[in-house]
Amino acid sequence: MSAQAPAPAAPAPARATAGGLVSVFVRLKLSLLRGGLRQSSSRTAVWVTSLVVVLLLSAGTLIGLAALRGVDDAAAPVVLLTLVLALGWLLMPLFFPSGDETLDTTRLAMLPLRPRPLTGALLAASLVGMGPVFALCLLVGAALATAHGAVAAVVAVVAVVVALLTCVALARAMATANTRLLTSRKGRDLAVLSGLVIAVGIQLVNFWVQRIGSSTGLSSLDPTVSVVRWIPPASAMGAVQSASEGAYGRMAAQLVLALALLAGVVVFWQRSLVRLMTAPDSSTIAAAAPKRRGRRSGRPSLLPESRTGTAMLRTLRYVVRDPKTKTAWVTSLAIGLIVPVFNALQGASTIYFGCFAAGLLGTQMYNQFGQDTSAFWMVAMTIASKRDAYLELRARAFALAAVTVPYSALVIVVMAALTHDWRALPEVLGLSWALLGALLAGGAFASARLPYSIPQESRKNVAPGQTGLAVMSMFGGIVVAALLASPALGLTLWLHLGGHNGWTWLLLPVGTAYGALVGWLGLRTAAGPTADRLPEILAAVSKG
Repeated sequence: MSAQAPAPAAPAPARATAGGLVSVFVRLKLSLLRGGLRQSSSRTAVWVTSLVVVLLLSAGTLIGLAALRGVDDAAAPVVLLTLVLALGWLLMPLFFPSGDETLDTTRLAMLPLRPRPLTGALLAASLVGMGPVFALCLLVGAALATAHGAVAAVVAVVAVVVALLTCVALARAMATANTRLLTSRKGRDLAVLSGLVIAVGIQLVNFWVQRIGSSTGLSSLDPTVSVVRWIPPASAMGAVQSASEGAYGRMAAQLVLALALLAGVVVFWQRSLVRLMTAPDSSTIAAAAPKRRGRRSGRPSLLPESRTGTAMLRTLRYVVRDPKTKTAWVTSLAIGLIVPVFNALQGASTIYFGCFAAGLLGTQMYNQFGQDTSAFWMVAMTIASKRDAYLELRARAFALAAVTVPYSALVIVVMAALTHDWRALPEVLGLSWALLGALLAGGAFASARLPYSIPQESRKNVAPGQTGLAVMSMFGGIVVAALLASPALGLTLWLHLGGHNGWTWLLLPVGTAYGALVGWLGLRTAAGPTADRLPEILAAVSKG
């Protein structure tokens, strides 16, 4: 019997090349985009509209920056915009973690992919989208504004590529390093801060535009630009300016800084990928670990042992845990400080603008029961009389005042320092707290008479069909609060117009006492309708 020929060895699995992996991930990104657009026609319409808007903005930015070519100090806005663009890409994954499904690299953990080819493929896939198109147009326009000469043109091409790759790599590295956080409930709550970032950005842009529009023009930004042009990736655009000026040594140093940042970000991103793909989920470990004994729980010691303390604790926990409530509070806290301070820095404000913080936070008293949604039935079960309703409303007002009173005082002190008007500090504090008391009174009555639902699973803050109620509750309540606060404002005007400036300090005790009295009367007045309309309130806040 002849010996059988040995069976041929199974072919070794082909290892994916870097170029092939790049094409796979680019096609995957395009497939995800097509799949998302096929879900609904409304989503397709929104995407097409967004694309048109981004293209128009990109073209306008490119043309606007290119128009700066030949203008003295044109490098000032170019360098600053490059730094702002990089910061935007760095922070974007924290506020919009669900904007790109490919940012969640944990979905690739079971695939036999090496970190280095995976990093390159993800970087190439990240260049597909509206954001990179806008960034590319901005960087090209920035290069056109500052590049003069053949050497500067070559450096400009390198600078645009390096700056664009750095922006994309920063976003990827941030998303990878925080993937487990961003996919959790706490991570999604980071989107609450997007309003704060947008508000700060708008005020910064407004501040810069006003400085540029002053008599000094773009030269007023020279001290800032002299520092920023050495901060990568803005240093890449600074290198273009240096090449145009013939400072080749400075140009080389600035390019080296930009390349060093890009290399460092890529290395950090690659190590984060390895750790993400191989390390166990820390949240699972924490859940399996034995709980520590002796941990204190329950009501904080500062709150009273009564219904008031319990209701205050519930209200404050809503601020920390409920996304919609947290969004409203964080936005009010941020804008209540940012708007007065930036107006003071621009020389277009007075210390009286410090009342804006108390006014903005006082509106949180409106629609108090809407944040409870359908769980309001548990609160309703504890209200058996007008006295119970008063205690519930008072506790919610106390919780709001516990934050608003010290915060508004801080804002007013900051405004006094910026405007150098310390003499008006007592009267502004009194006015602020009188306004707060009026808003607490109006908000309590509006919460009882005009409640509406706040959908938790939707981006809308009002349930369908209740928009009119929301408008009436807010604007009607604000008008009532303005009328209630008018005696304090009238007293202020009388003291100033009558030449009694030496007695304006009396507004601090008088305004504080008046605010407390008005707030107490408003809570007493709203307690009756609250106790009588519990079924109607529950039905209104349970919609949506």
